[in-house]
Amino acid sequence: MDRTKVAAIVGPTAVGKTDVSLDVARALDAEIVSVDSMQVYRGMDAGTAKPGPHARAAVVHHLIDVAEPTHDVTVAEFQRAGRRAVEEIAARGKLPLLVGGSGLYFRALVDDLELPPRSEAVRAALEKEAQSVGPEGLYERLRALDPGAAARIEPGNARRIVRALEVIEVTGRPFSDNRSWDDYSSIYELAIVGLERARADLVARIDSRVNEMLERGLVEEARRLEERGMSRAARQALGYRQVLDAGPDASRDELRAAIVKATARYARRQMSWWRSDPRIAWHDAGSDDLATGLVAYFREALRLP
Repeated sequence: MDRTKVAAIVGPTAVGKTDVSLDVARALDAEIVSVDSMQVYRGMDAGTAKPGPHARAAVVHHLIDVAEPTHDVTVAEFQRAGRRAVEEIAARGKLPLLVGGSGLYFRALVDDLELPPRSEAVRAALEKEAQSVGPEGLYERLRALDPGAAARIEPGNARRIVRALEVIEVTGRPFSDNRSWDDYSSIYELAIVGLERARADLVARIDSRVNEMLERGLVEEARRLEERGMSRAARQALGYRQVLDAGPDASRDELRAAIVKATARYARRQMSWWRSDPRIAWHDAGSDDLATGLVAYFREALRLP
């Protein structure tokens, strides 16, 4: 049986995936599936760089604004929703085009991965401990138990640290000890493009994006959402976490500096993740004919008309 043809555009935050994806989608008669762990949340608009109303009117988008920020969308939930979207798009005779930078969610969607079991009791105990010792304290334990997992997780990302330690305690094995993660064989006929830029250029774009986030009301939005209640996952979103952790007296300049620093660090880790995937064909995001080049690549790789 033939596998479903799927195209993907991946890369670090602020590299330029969203803009070029619209041109590619129109050229290939595709619908876009967002592979972003935070764009799934309704009401988190100022800080997540969601495609705007014009973009979403021009090209059908999936997995945007599908959950309340009070809910913790798990990788397994995202996997199910993403695969369902791919199947529905293909059934309409359209090309599924995955676009995003959340590497874990991408792999879970496209590859035949083993998702480790969960334990509500273990996770609750670890979350309580995280509140006591902070994510950095738990991170040191993870580094001792599973250096491989620690190398792929941000030291301040309490949710992912807790998840890794939960798996270790439940299974008795390191979180990184999962051979399926080393197998880059997709369940789809998959063609992946990665976008990259010079580091200085990317940081400048991050700086500009953070200014735009603040102009669009990130501070007010984050505090409004916290009053309504945010899941641990939603609260970890870049920008939102820095605003909420800083408290009401932080100046705009302090917030801006903290968000830019955290985002640049995250982008570096994203590139490390994506570089490990041998299937990715890398393209310069600053190329004048980027969209044309990506369309030609996908047509050849997937044998599209």
